[in-house]
Amino acid sequence: MQDPFKEYIMQSEPSKREKGYAWHTAIGLQAVDGLKPSTYLIHIAIKNIEGDITLDEAQTLLNTYYEESQKTDINDRTEEADKVSLRIARILLENAFSFTPNEYISIHKKLFYGIYSHAGKIRDYNITKKEWILNGNTVLYGSATELKATLEYDFSLERQFSYKGLSIGEIITHLAHFISNLWQIHVFGEGNTRTTAIFFIKYLKTLGFHATNDIFAKNALYFRNALVRANYTDLKNGIHETTEYLELFLRNLLLDENNILSNREMHISEAFNKLQKLDIQNKKLDIEKKLNEFNHNLSAKTILNAIILFTRLKDSIFGRSMVENVTGLKSSQASNLIKLLLNSNVIEPVKGHGKGKYRFIQN
Repeated sequence: MQDPFKEYIMQSEPSKREKGYAWHTAIGLQAVDGLKPSTYLIHIAIKNIEGDITLDEAQTLLNTYYEESQKTDINDRTEEADKVSLRIARILLENAFSFTPNEYISIHKKLFYGIYSHAGKIRDYNITKKEWILNGNTVLYGSATELKATLEYDFSLERQFSYKGLSIGEIITHLAHFISNLWQIHVFGEGNTRTTAIFFIKYLKTLGFHATNDIFAKNALYFRNALVRANYTDLKNGIHETTEYLELFLRNLLLDENNILSNREMHISEAFNKLQKLDIQNKKLDIEKKLNEFNHNLSAKTILNAIILFTRLKDSIFGRSMVENVTGLKSSQASNLIKLLLNSNVIEPVKGHGKGKYRFIQN
């Protein structure tokens, strides 16, 4: 489907471009909760961008549309997506903003009044959320008893922080940490990511950044997943919280870079695979080092056969015949390779599996 807002963002007069960006971002951000606005809302948005109707008139049209429509599916959240999109566009087009916890809470109320009963209210219960990129695990969100204090603390730290003398890379790293910490608090029961995104866009403008491109609109789900990965640690599996993905997003947003933003890359299974590949590579280097320490006159072919054997049999118990099959060596050559690996402390004998069985030593 052709992007109905592209022409306004790319080449229109300033007023249309600003409206186009606001609407495009507003509609795109609904993806963070798996929502999709209606074609009717897009029709209204374009009429507003063209100057045919005001935002107030757009609001009236949308309210009338849903008053007259019959909702048959209780799980259909299109009305929420439409109304919140319009409210986001309105906030983004306003010049008013203050860097305070009250402003943050106020944005949530403006976005979700009449939709969530807790609009603009700090949650009083603890929450967990299953995340696809965490294989169903959850981020540890702020404790309900400490939310207000934590929110105020994060704001006070940011107010006191000086950007003076920092490189653009250092600024982006700091911004990534600030916004990920703010999001992790998860002040509200629902609607945290959309609220955080809007607040952040407004804050960036006060810092001199004009994020008037389609990065949020096209990569809203990536933004949320990047926030998740910035707040998740699983030490036993080598997973550490990281803002690297969030920084890629911000570099595209603020510097017009073209870093690839892949949700799959953020999945912890991908991180497991990368760690496993790194571990295997390190093990290969370790084997080569041990062999050279034992005999620095070994041929490159001998070392290669040892590496091939490790790659194929690193988790197996094997004997001479299997070494022959994997490497193509003759019987005497396979025996010599096994002896070399034993003497170099690369493999060890295994009991209980018959005579002449070995396995690679797991460090």
